[in-house]
Order: sequence, then C-alpha cells, then structure tokens
Amino acid sequence: MKLSGAQIFVECLKEHGVDTIFGYPGGVLLSIYDALYDADIRHILTRHEQGAVHAADGYARATGKPGVCLATSGPGATNLVTGIANAYMDSIPIVAFTGQVTVGLLGRDSFQEADITGITMPITKHNYLVKDVSELAVTIKEAFYIATTGRPGPVLVDIPKDVTTAAIEYQKPGSVNLPGYDPVTEPPLEQLTLVAEAINESARPIIYAGGGVVTSGAHNELRQLAELLLAPVTNTLMGLGSFPGDHPLFLGMLGMHGTKYANYAICEADLIIAIGARFDDRVTGKLDTFAKGAKVVHIDIDPAEIGKNVGVHYPVVGDVKVTLSKLLGLIKAKQPSEWQTQIETWKKDYPLEFVDEGMKPQFVIREIDRLTRDRNVFITTDVGQHQMWAAQYLTLARPRSFFTSGGLGTMGYGFPAALGVQAAYPGETVLGISGDGSFQMNIQELATAVNYNLPVKIAIMNNGFLGMVRQWQDLFFDKRYSQTRLQGNPDFVKIAEAYGAVGMRITKREEVAPALEEALAIPKPVVMDFVVEQEENVFPMVPAGADLKDMLG
Repeated sequence: MKLSGAQIFVECLKEHGVDTIFGYPGGVLLSIYDALYDADIRHILTRHEQGAVHAADGYARATGKPGVCLATSGPGATNLVTGIANAYMDSIPIVAFTGQVTVGLLGRDSFQEADITGITMPITKHNYLVKDVSELAVTIKEAFYIATTGRPGPVLVDIPKDVTTAAIEYQKPGSVNLPGYDPVTEPPLEQLTLVAEAINESARPIIYAGGGVVTSGAHNELRQLAELLLAPVTNTLMGLGSFPGDHPLFLGMLGMHGTKYANYAICEADLIIAIGARFDDRVTGKLDTFAKGAKVVHIDIDPAEIGKNVGVHYPVVGDVKVTLSKLLGLIKAKQPSEWQTQIETWKKDYPLEFVDEGMKPQFVIREIDRLTRDRNVFITTDVGQHQMWAAQYLTLARPRSFFTSGGLGTMGYGFPAALGVQAAYPGETVLGISGDGSFQMNIQELATAVNYNLPVKIAIMNNGFLGMVRQWQDLFFDKRYSQTRLQGNPDFVKIAEAYGAVGMRITKREEVAPALEEALAIPKPVVMDFVVEQEENVFPMVPAGADLKDMLG
C-alpha cells in the first residue's frame, strides 16, 4: 500500500496507541493536518505551542504513556523548547513532532526555518531530522522506544515538508535495533547483597524517594520496604505521592522548603537509601556538610546520576520496581528503636505551622486538601510560593496525582498541564493551583479549556507579587522589591468570563470552603481568584548554599 509521509505519520501514531495529540498547525504541516482530519485521533488545538507541550507533559505524567505534541517549523518549533526542557529535567516521556522546511531549503535561512534538532540537542534524550520518507516510520518507532525505555525523556522528530508529501510503499517497521542503547533494568545480585548487608546493619536508616519511584510504579514496594525497616520516608518534590502522605513514617518533603524534621532526620541518619532521586541542590543544601555521617545507597536506572552530586557507597543501577522487589527478599525486619522515638520527637517539636488567621494562602491550600481528600483528584501547580505550600500542606496519598515542574521550575506549566491531565481523564476532578504571575504566562489556554470542555478548576493564590522572588528580596535584599510587584494585573473573573469560563473572586476566609465546593460542582472550567495576604513567606527555608540544619522560620 502506497502512503504519503503524512499518512505514514498517522499510521505510526495509531500503531503506538496514541489517542490524543496536542498541537498547533502551520504551513509546512498542511499535509499532516489534512491526514489528521479523517484520522481517529483526537487533536487538541492549544492557543500556543508551549501550551501544547505542557499539556502533552501533563498527559504523560497522569497516564504513564508518552505525551505527543506537534508544532510547525521555525517559531512554532522554538515555542516548544521550554516545555521540552521541562520534560527533560523531570524525565517525562514526550514525543514532539515539528515541521521543517523542505530538504532542499535546509541551511539557507529559509522562511520559518530553525535548526530545531541543533537547538534541542542538550534538552532531549534524542532527536531526529528525517530527510527521506523511507526513514519516517522506523524513526517514529525508535522515538517512542527511546522516550519510554530506561530513564524516560523527550524525543523530537523534525519532518521536512517534502517528506510529508512524498509517497512510498508502506510496510510496518520491524523491531527496534539500536546498538549502544541498552538500558539496564535488572540490578546485579552482588550489588543487592551488599546493599542488604548495609541496610541490615544500619541503626538509623532513612528512605529518600524521588520521581523514579512514580515512574517505575514502585509505590507498593516502597511502602513495604519502609514498613519492614520502620524507616522514615522523605520525598523529593517529584516523588510526592509515591508514599502515602498520611502514613506515620512519612516525613514530607526535604530540602530548601522541606519540613524541619525531614531535614534533621537526613542529617542524623547513618544510612540514606536514595531511590530514583538525584540529590539536586535544592535537596542537599551545602554539599560539603550534607549527611556527613551517613553511608549512601543510590538506586537509579540512569548510571550517570549515581555519584554525580553526592558520593555513593552502594551504587545500584536498575529499574526501581525491579530492584526493590528483589531487595525486599534480602533484608530483615527491624524492631522499634530510639531512632523512631527521635523522629517522633522532631515531628512533635517542629511541625509545619503558620499564623492561622485571615486569608493566608496556606489556609486556602489546606482547605483544598480537606475538601478534595476523598476524591480521586489530580492536582497540578505552577512554580513559586504556592507550589511549595502545595507540597507542604496537601496530603498526597497516591502516585500520579500531583504534577509540578520540579527540575526546571517553569512558571506557566501548571494550567496547560492540567488540560493534558483532564484530556486523559475526562471524568475526574483536575485542579490547578497557580499564582497570579504564573497563571498569566499561559492564560490564553482558557480558550482551549472552554473549546474542548476540559472542566479544570484553577485556584489562583493572588498576592499581587512574584511571591518567591519577593520573599528572597524580603529576606536577603532589605525588602527592596525591585520589579516583583505585579501592578496592572487583569480582573481574573472577567478574564475567565470573557473566555466562556466561570470566574469567582474570594476575599474572605469564610468564603473559601463554599467557593471551592461550588467550583467543584460546576461542570465547566472555573477560575477561582483567591486574594491572599501579600507578604506571606514560605517557611521553613534553607537559604541557598546553606547547611540543611540552618533553617529559617
């Protein structure tokens, strides 16, 4: 059967089970969009390419399947860059397709030409420029394989216009053969034996679990390990939800805005069991003083992560779920000891707290938690103070329920990501927590939400500032609020109504719960503008580069 490149593109998406793609058309993509017109694949037209890639990211995090996005050449392609970098930093499987000028025009500064493979080389797991239609199907198959195996990540496929119009006799490609690419999933038994000995001998173990636990679906194994060892568990931002937030062994997040008891515990542990986490600088604080008295076990599918930031005594390369399953059979149950007593003392002495009066953002987020805890709710955040309060005050009980930009810290991520989650699960509740600064970075996607009846609920913590930057100016620059006051903010209620969504403004403490309940009952997109106190700060806080024990607040 002879098919054009555009038709092959559609056939390949179907073969990989793609049911939804997020995109924005352009001239070089006309053949692909014409082929999509009759295809049984849902295309969601966002209002900006950045919205498309973040939506694909949210879809991927919620489902565990690769998210797919499509953009035209030149500015369309470059508008994907932030979202691709965001997915790369957080190890999210995305396959991004971009249109390109014809092969003969490559390298000639042609209209809407950009070297997108060169631009994205450092922020993709791999990328391709397809110059011949005969290479298209096998390239797409490789792209999905690379994006989803080993440590997941974004892969970009750039397709010139003439490749989409050329036709060949189409045959489905065979199995993928990539010499040199062979992710290790099974850890060596010798490594596991040494790890088990170290765990069995430890007196003060702590589990430090990251996003790799969520990716591999190892939350049950993580819980078994913690309960067998009676070991406290602290999550990274990306790992939240991998361990029940209401479990007695849970310490919450650690690091810059982690709990005091998590930071004290990791400083005093004699063994850190790091699982699918990467010891980033927001977790470790000052590296020279980080957990000096502890041996370190590091389990990760990516060997490049092991030893990158922190010295490791027991490296284990392998899939987290496979590794923990095998490890559980090698370790001995521990009995209660002074370690658990010490942990409980820290939790009692240093709880998360704030002055609980007025319109505090922590109060609003705690109300969100109270009113959604019994629902199968999915929550996204943008980046800033609201993100840290969400990480601190939400009780996240299940994996793939909390989605946030961890590594890159991308303002503008949360709303379009929520659309991707809602597209994946149309019947579920999806709630995005945002700031007045973050929400305006992709506010145009309100049109997408309304157009496709994606009934996400957005809760804006509106403090009239770029709050986290203002907090640093407050603490370290004598309150010289240079360019962080958001003067000229729009009326978010009217903005929502103008797009066809529902807008609500909440200014009083007693209005918070009724507003949330009303919004959750409305089967349409809702924007809740919570006008909160302007100069509230996120505490605890470890100043950048300080020791984890040197916490403010």
